[in-house]
Amino acid sequence: MFADTHLGDGRLDNIIISSSAHLWTGVAVLVTMTTVVVLVGRHAMRNEPVGRSTYLALFLAQVALAVQILLGIKLLDQGQGISQLYIHYVGGLIPMGAFLAGGWFARGDTGRSTRILGVLIAIGYLSALMAFFIGRSFANS
Repeated sequence: MFADTHLGDGRLDNIIISSSAHLWTGVAVLVTMTTVVVLVGRHAMRNEPVGRSTYLALFLAQVALAVQILLGIKLLDQGQGISQLYIHYVGGLIPMGAFLAGGWFARGDTGRSTRILGVLIAIGYLSALMAFFIGRSFANS
């Protein structure tokens, strides 16, 4: 995953990240967010609060997304993906914004809150799908 790790002087600039790490983390984001959309959607359709397993899935999706964002920032710092700069900003930050808004406005502790959380997560999921597939088409061209 890491192509070159010279940490002798402790500088983050000396760590070189392979773009395949970003790809595989993107796959993890899509898998975890798909799980979250299904679980939250199920609770929303039943008009019930989210359960413990759904909160765990939300946590795992947020961690995967945060790692993906950090890897993306590092790759941009390395000069990779410049042609995809705006799609990465839009597609990568909207899902994180959806999770933040969900934490502020819709914690999933009531049926109504779960429905709002479902809408926010669906928006973030669609944005992550867009960023992944558009990003992959640029990477393969």
